[in-house]
Amino acid sequence: MRDDEPRVIKPGFHAEVYAIVREIPFGRVATYGDVASALGAPSVARQVGWALAALREDDVPWHRVVNAQGRISARGDLARATLQRTLLEAEGVVFDALGCIAMSRYRSRPRPRI
Repeated sequence: MRDDEPRVIKPGFHAEVYAIVREIPFGRVATYGDVASALGAPSVARQVGWALAALREDDVPWHRVVNAQGRISARGDLARATLQRTLLEAEGVVFDALGCIAMSRYRSRPRPRI
């Protein structure tokens, strides 16, 4: 990266991600890309995932963020994936036989921060 190129990920990025995720309503989900788009940087969906993986706060409903296909992204952590599904089901989110959420029914797009 050149010195004159703007940084997409900046100090406070995690806090911004967490603020947006806190706005996802009970019983609804958003995608990593939805959160990134709300930040004004749709290309940083992966970094949104990393921010949620680094989460140390209890008041962020991280379980309401899923991938673009409406699936839980386990990434090798089956215990966390099971917990995420349990939390979503407790909020009334329904999964089909393939483990997908009907995004047309449950998706909530966070409002842009820009």
